Amino acid sequence: MRKKRLPKTDSIEALARFWDTHDLTDFEDELEEVSERVFERDTVVEVRLPTKDAKAVKRMAKSKGVDSPDLIRQWVLEKVKTP
Repeated sequence: MRKKRLPKTDSIEALARFWDTHDLTDFEDELEEVSERVFERDTVVEVRLPTKDAKAVKRMAKSKGVDSPDLIRQWVLEKVKTP
């Protein structure tokens, strides 16, 4: 029987699929402890808006078929990427 190998990928989705079907104890001899972060999570930023503005954003997002947070994230990323 061939020994299973750990996947060599940085894809969180691919790793999640792999670990959904494999057991960590089968790979104990291949594991190593690391001190630095491997995956960095996004930072959550809270934005307070007056109720009428929040409702306007919600309407705009609905008209575009997205959620309000997704629309706000899109706006922020557009501004951040603009030189």
